[in-house]
Amino acid sequence: MVATTGPDPRRWKALALVCAAFFMTVLDVSIVNVALPSIGKALDFSRESLQWVITAYAITFGGFLLLGGRAADLLGRRRVFMVGVAVFTAASLLCGLAWSEGVLIGARAIQGLGAAIISPAALSIITTTFDEGSGSGARSAAPAPQSASSRAAC
Repeated sequence: MVATTGPDPRRWKALALVCAAFFMTVLDVSIVNVALPSIGKALDFSRESLQWVITAYAITFGGFLLLGGRAADLLGRRRVFMVGVAVFTAASLLCGLAWSEGVLIGARAIQGLGAAIISPAALSIITTTFDEGSGSGARSAAPAPQSASSRAAC
């Protein structure tokens, strides 16, 4: 007799953690816009330098996404995800403690690197943890897409 085991019940906790981390990386792109005026006053930013608070994050985030994905493939999704969370968290702490323009912009760049490591690993964890055809996966609640030709045949 072959024992069959169902899906791991801890996968929902993993989904919550991965989604929270992924949400933070995406949120961080836009939430800084709200704080830019107070950041500029507190650190005596020039108007020209203030744009780099956002740009440093966006450039490193976009620039290192492929590297983060490849690292997750080679080194393991979970390990790379945890490294990304550690880098992102440490950089966030440094952003909060920044004492000058250069430190804040550098920390934002490191934060973007952490986000670029987290994002592909998080998406990979979700797609491998939840089977598409099982009916109990995260994507099973959405209706199956239909092509234009199959709708026309109805």
